[in-house]
Amino acid sequence: MKTRYSYGGDEHIFVEVSEEMSLAAFFKSLSMTQAIRQANIQGVEEICPANASFQVKYNPDICAPSDMLKTIQDLEASMAENEAKIDTRIVEVPVYYQDPWTHETLMRFRERHQDPQGTDLSYAARINGYDSIDAFIEAHANSPWMVTMVGFVSGLPFMFQMVEQEKQIQVPKYVRPRTDTPKLTVGYGGCFSCIYSVRGAGGYQMFGVTPMPIYDPSQSVAHLKDFLVFFQPGDIVKFRAINEAEYHQIVEQVEAGTYQPVIKPVQFSLSEFEANMGSYNTKIKEALYEH
Repeated sequence: MKTRYSYGGDEHIFVEVSEEMSLAAFFKSLSMTQAIRQANIQGVEEICPANASFQVKYNPDICAPSDMLKTIQDLEASMAENEAKIDTRIVEVPVYYQDPWTHETLMRFRERHQDPQGTDLSYAARINGYDSIDAFIEAHANSPWMVTMVGFVSGLPFMFQMVEQEKQIQVPKYVRPRTDTPKLTVGYGGCFSCIYSVRGAGGYQMFGVTPMPIYDPSQSVAHLKDFLVFFQPGDIVKFRAINEAEYHQIVEQVEAGTYQPVIKPVQFSLSEFEANMGSYNTKIKEALYEH
């Protein structure tokens, strides 16, 4: 679709790149927000990016709404031919699937779920055509994921599966939201996986928990001393299934200040990815573990 511009009151402009989620839409939205920041436009006060859209807050006393709109549209036109390529990082996130904490929570809220007799994982596996929960977990953990937005609550990453559209996992949210979700739950809703950075309400299906902190307001965690939020749009995530013993081992390392996530720098090219997703993902994952 053609990029849709609309005014949000007299201080905001909302820009919708696409009605459907895709990496191409995300990259265009990301590129446009970066271009707006770099342009240092007079009057711009805040830029709020989302998965395939963004909103610009500006001071109408400094820049008239029509002038701000035209400036952003001109930036879009000037970058139309730029290749979608970013220097980013790939991060390994350990996940204890089918853990006792999310299981206890999901069993408390079965009356709010589409399948009151099952679990979130059994439901997700069944509606996506997998023969077993283990096969579904392998599919979730084996593919890389692109962080396309950070928000909802502080530090929560929305992650889009980097596979062909027909292979993407799709799971609806709970019929009615829960009033409780364990901290660091790995969840799923629609086409997005997420990690709940704090304990609280939620409606995404619960698959497991990670022992790796992703948000720390006190900045006491070793890998969060530079910034309290770990993820940023453009990060690539590779989940790794772990057992209960390794989960507790990593928790102990975090508490001792010795845990460091596995992170490697990578360059991501949208055109190369779209040309051959399977081989490109293999190359991306190999970069994570090469020495």
